[in-house]
Amino acid sequence: MNFVEELKWRGMVHTMMPGTEELLEREMVTAYVGIDPTADSLHIGHLCGIMMLRHLQRCGHKPLALIGGATGMIGDPSGKSQERNLLNEETLRHNVACIKTQLSRFLDFESDAPNKAELVNNYDWMKDFTFLDFAREIGKHITVNYMMAKDSVQKRLNGEARDGLSFTEFTYQLLQGYDYLYLNQHKNCKLQMGGSDQWGNITTGAELIRRTTGGEVYALTCPLITKADGGKFGKTESGNVWLSREYTSPYKFYQFWLNVSDADAERYIKIFTSLPKDEIEALIANHQQDPGQRLLQKRLAKEVTVMVHSIEDYEAAVEASNILFGKATKDSLLRLDEATLLDVFNGVPQYEVSRSLFEEGVKAVDLFTDASQVFVSKGEMRKLTQGGGVSVNKEKLGAFDQVVNTADLLDDKYLLVQKGKKNYYLIIAK
Repeated sequence: MNFVEELKWRGMVHTMMPGTEELLEREMVTAYVGIDPTADSLHIGHLCGIMMLRHLQRCGHKPLALIGGATGMIGDPSGKSQERNLLNEETLRHNVACIKTQLSRFLDFESDAPNKAELVNNYDWMKDFTFLDFAREIGKHITVNYMMAKDSVQKRLNGEARDGLSFTEFTYQLLQGYDYLYLNQHKNCKLQMGGSDQWGNITTGAELIRRTTGGEVYALTCPLITKADGGKFGKTESGNVWLSREYTSPYKFYQFWLNVSDADAERYIKIFTSLPKDEIEALIANHQQDPGQRLLQKRLAKEVTVMVHSIEDYEAAVEASNILFGKATKDSLLRLDEATLLDVFNGVPQYEVSRSLFEEGVKAVDLFTDASQVFVSKGEMRKLTQGGGVSVNKEKLGAFDQVVNTADLLDDKYLLVQKGKKNYYLIIAK
């Protein structure tokens, strides 16, 4: 496959240095994307860059994932209005190890193929580089005028930053530029890729290589991903959508993709999956014939959830979705872990009641009217129960005075009550 053509039809090319496509057609190219290890998990904002590396490897080229163990201690000013908190070495090492585990789901690091992926950490070549040596060997090649002209610097200096731009952050583009020079010299890396906000830093690296070794290197950036309404991609009310299940459960992750708009689904399925062009075009055509079926969103959610987590996590997320929105059984409910149960029923009314009630055994009518406010009166509950309109843990309640005890609790803690078809309540034994 032609890498640039692959990226272009997927909408993943923003800016490209002249000669990049010819280089990729001529030889197996080593290319890198930098990842800032500010957390011990990647989030979906990183996915476009990761997918660029994934497509690069699929097209026969060699991907390098550069973890910014050194530059992560400083913070990149690009697109930021405030300086970041700096991380210590112990935290960074932990973050790097976690990120490598996540990247291995996207890239082949283990095979004997000549284009197998490599993980590199710029802390390894920066930790023994003294400030005086760096200033003498690297700083002399790039003028302050050149660095000042970059958009990332100009925006911070022209009032977007509350406290201006520190010298620490000003040096970031020179440090990133040295990464490119180092990888060019030691890994024969000739292409750096990243988001469009990285163009200034990437071209500084290319210029540094040109001025020090005279080498010809190239640059390619992808657009910054946004939502069709102009909102920030990957942000929800609760914050970032993380790749780690510890921060974003597979169910919530699946739901994020399932709930994107039609316009976003058309773009995202090209960017965030490896599905071929003809299959995606057929999916889009079928979706447009009947948007209510949400075929695009369902396929997008499946592909990304399986890629980031597993087929088992995807199937569990679908089953969990059916508990709330479709027909499901008590067995489905029992298969949910506690975190997913709480995610599924996030937002439904919750009532805390004393655990002693369950230990002694309590009549459902007393539990749902006196101990909680599921029903406003015992008469209302009796009438709805007799009509088959009350369920406990997805099973019809046989009698309004049926006894409920600890054996009925999910995860030994929760009781799910359903009133009618759509009204759910979660009772929590405390």
